[in-house]
Amino acid sequence: MPNAFHPHNTNPSSRYPQAWDRATQVKLLVLDVDGVLTDGQVFIGPDGQEAFKSFDIQDGLGIKLLQQVGIPTAVITGRESKMVLGRCTELGINHVHMGVKDKAIALQEILQALHLKPADCAVMGDDWPDLAMMKSAGLRVCPAQAHVSVKDGAHFVTEAAGGKGAVREVCDLILKAQNQYEGLLAQARG
Repeated sequence: MPNAFHPHNTNPSSRYPQAWDRATQVKLLVLDVDGVLTDGQVFIGPDGQEAFKSFDIQDGLGIKLLQQVGIPTAVITGRESKMVLGRCTELGINHVHMGVKDKAIALQEILQALHLKPADCAVMGDDWPDLAMMKSAGLRVCPAQAHVSVKDGAHFVTEAAGGKGAVREVCDLILKAQNQYEGLLAQARG
């Protein structure tokens, strides 16, 4: 269980070696949406339909950076949303499972399609519906505002909340652990 007096960071090699070591093995990042890619708020319009979602632009860049080094991202969410599908299309996320009741089954389908094992993936969730898919992941991650039951089983808890840069922290952790971060940063600097 994480120590509440020592917050996690994106280079946990001394205090959280399990996160760093596990991040070196990640070949796939799997994300929940509400509370992970968004802040978890759901805005319902006058027609009773979801009106909009807000996504963090730095999270999107982190996902793109992982793709540059050959690490794909998948999305598994319990809700159906055209906005989520649009954002995933924009980011080049090819494995998008929406309206999922059993996220562990959806994860298994993605792993089979990519010929990967559960230990090869990092899974980021924030609440009880995510626990089953996180259980067998090589790297279990959650955002700062995640439910305590999810934090208790996580290898890494981000400093940022969902929809506020939490996914980027995970992407940076993976890139740093796999010695890809500095090269990508050098490219960005020109």
